[in-house]
Amino acid sequence: MAQMMTVITQDGLGGPEVLQPAERERPVPGATEVLVRVHAAGTNPTDFKTRATGGLLRAEPPFVLGHDVSGVVEAVGWGVTLFEPGDEVYGMLDYPHLHGGYGQYVTAPARRFVPKPAALSHPQAAALPLVALTAWQALVDRAGLRPGQRVLVHAAAGGVGHVAVQIAKALGGYVIGTAGAAKHEFVRGLGADEVIDYAAVDFATAVGEVDVVIDAVGGDYSERSLPVVRDGGTLVSLTTPAADALRPAAAERGIRAGFLLVEPDRAALLAVADLAATGRLRAEVGTVLPLAEAAKAHELLESGRTVGKIVLDVTG
Repeated sequence: MAQMMTVITQDGLGGPEVLQPAERERPVPGATEVLVRVHAAGTNPTDFKTRATGGLLRAEPPFVLGHDVSGVVEAVGWGVTLFEPGDEVYGMLDYPHLHGGYGQYVTAPARRFVPKPAALSHPQAAALPLVALTAWQALVDRAGLRPGQRVLVHAAAGGVGHVAVQIAKALGGYVIGTAGAAKHEFVRGLGADEVIDYAAVDFATAVGEVDVVIDAVGGDYSERSLPVVRDGGTLVSLTTPAADALRPAAAERGIRAGFLLVEPDRAALLAVADLAATGRLRAEVGTVLPLAEAAKAHELLESGRTVGKIVLDVTG
């Protein structure tokens, strides 16, 4: 008899109310895959955008959202040597493809996961992968950040932003963040050297020259940020492929500019785990809700008024 599990699925595109619990057959790990019993699932803004529109791949329902998970290996498929049943792991499922983190069990290639740092709870670990890999790939792989370089992080109190601030500081950068006045203390607590109230001043006149810009806002922020980037610097947009249009103008000054889409990356995830284990990086967990309240989690996500990540507890 098939073993069953609970997932949060949707039969159509729409608002948070389309998210509903359902019973599905528990997956079986294939070759090089692991079956993970999920303890916590992270949520991200990309989740509610996919719920409403089908996301970057225009996915058609039914599907199960969620890319960030932390849990315990339940079983391993043929050929897996990295993990054994009982190992605590965390990781990011393939993005932007939909592989179902909002559920009690997931299967994925073993190398999508790394050991969960013992110092982190499952909710804390589940809050990290997508945002931390995005920040790492922007700052390290794309920008090649070096100690002493100046980094401007837009939306520095947001999901990616608050992690990017910490990673940039851990790498020796001088970090300037933009955030609303109410969140300045939080951003300074992350290690930012300067914080700019984007509602009160024009950041383009306040920051001076920087080596790297991380744009997690979108709109015209990348275009407005380009003049403050030093010749030979880097501008990374995390929100819209439209930023690729800046490449010709940026190239005239030796600036690398454009859109970055996060990818699974075991080596980076191990580096992130080391930063977390040694206290140099944390994902701020603002709210933990039961899996059954995924719709409420999305309401909070879309409100834009929360501080920190919203995580689903899948153990109940």
